[in-house]
Amino acid sequence: MSPRLLTGAATLALCAGAAQADFTLTVLHTNDFHDRFEPISAYDSTCSAEDNAAGDCFGGIARLVTAVGEARARAGDNVVLLDAGDQFQGSLYFSQYGGALAAEFMNQLAYDAMAVGNHEFDNGPEGLAEFLDLVEFPVLSANIDVSQNNRLAGRVADSAVLEVGGDRVGVVSVLAEDTPETSSPGDTVIFSPAADAAQAEIDRLTEDGVNKIILLTHVGFSADRRLAEALTGVDLIVGGHSHTLLSNTAEGAEGAYPTEVNGVPIVQAYAYGKFLGEVSVTFDDAGEVTELTGEPILLDASVAEDEAALARMQELAQPLEELRSEVVAESGDVIEGDRTVCRAQECSMGNLVADAMLDRVADQGIEVAIANSGGLRASIEAGEVTMGDVLTVLPFQNTLSTFRVTGSVLVEALENGASQMEEGAGRFPQVAGMSFTVDPAAEVGSRISEVMVGGAPIDPEKLYGVVSNNYVRNGGDGYAMFVDAQDAYDFGPDLADVTAEYLSENSPYTPYTDGRITVK
Repeated sequence: MSPRLLTGAATLALCAGAAQADFTLTVLHTNDFHDRFEPISAYDSTCSAEDNAAGDCFGGIARLVTAVGEARARAGDNVVLLDAGDQFQGSLYFSQYGGALAAEFMNQLAYDAMAVGNHEFDNGPEGLAEFLDLVEFPVLSANIDVSQNNRLAGRVADSAVLEVGGDRVGVVSVLAEDTPETSSPGDTVIFSPAADAAQAEIDRLTEDGVNKIILLTHVGFSADRRLAEALTGVDLIVGGHSHTLLSNTAEGAEGAYPTEVNGVPIVQAYAYGKFLGEVSVTFDDAGEVTELTGEPILLDASVAEDEAALARMQELAQPLEELRSEVVAESGDVIEGDRTVCRAQECSMGNLVADAMLDRVADQGIEVAIANSGGLRASIEAGEVTMGDVLTVLPFQNTLSTFRVTGSVLVEALENGASQMEEGAGRFPQVAGMSFTVDPAAEVGSRISEVMVGGAPIDPEKLYGVVSNNYVRNGGDGYAMFVDAQDAYDFGPDLADVTAEYLSENSPYTPYTDGRITVK
């Protein structure tokens, strides 16, 4: 438990306290760290020690430790550190240590609260339970009911009330409702509408006299904007899930920091530990926000790496070094895997992975490959490609799945893939062996056209052999139409190994796009 978390009698005692004058709170925040404990490159992929020494890398836990310490020193006593979810999944460290490493460093950093992210369920409810066994702060989500799961029951609260400088700050959290499609919470974790759950908990805290309320979300920036329109009583939304950079100075930011909607300020700080969000909020005696300033801090080479954290990382890295340092290929150019590209159009990383999948099973009568863009987690730089690079792109330990569906089901699958393009959803399909045109503005059911397989128009009645990954084949990212596919086999080789072998066989590899996906 965080030492500042109030429960029971302590909360009631503060209710009786005298009214306070203006109160300024500094909120430090992270989101979507995804086990990037080591520094990352400009492409969010593995950064070499040489490049880090040259000052070309970003983030890493050692820089985050320094940045949090410096921010706390600047701000004084009234500071909270929040995480908006998805500490899990994204590097070999998660494969090796699960959630234990995130718990270790989050405890060291003294987080005050964390939202449950969808990837916290990647190892099932058990993986989240093991994390909860280790952490010393509340992990929150108001719109999930975990009472039916023996490992989680009573352990994920709807909200927390933090004592900060003698005042009370409420933190309410909600999680993306489509988490059963994007991770593995199982049947014992029940989801409810985020807006309803958030409003109910905000109302409960307000009735208890808490007049400073932060909504800590893992729903994505677009959904945060909708929540700001729908809810009352929220002073600040601290978001995650969509990896959105909000900034007043950074090139390529998707909006201002904060972005204000319906009078509610929204902040988010990209992903992978590249930034530390820092926002200062002043409240009047009635709990109304009177001033708000801030900007994410870029964790570049100007932020020193904490020596103790570096030493600990050296210990933790030893079991991983041999595997990830293995050079598997050369690439003549950057292999583009950025989520903003691959979730909206054809990208060279999507072509590489889909081509690799199809190449591996083409002799089994498989004609097309579909890769969900959400499974592509980074780009790869030009030059030597290591197994570590490949595993950073494809960290989920998915296996190849082969199956057969009709042409009409394939079109339905492509429609699903196009259904949330405006949200930047990971269901957008990268393909091989086929081509199609997508019009995201068209009516539902008619967004996909000009589908070709092997150079011929798709036949709605014909059975086609398809390869994807086991996550998609079992309904992940909305691909429910594949669950009952014929001749399904979900236990092929690991997708990362298949991709590494394909790169090796085609080294030096030349990244490319060829127009297989046309976006109107």
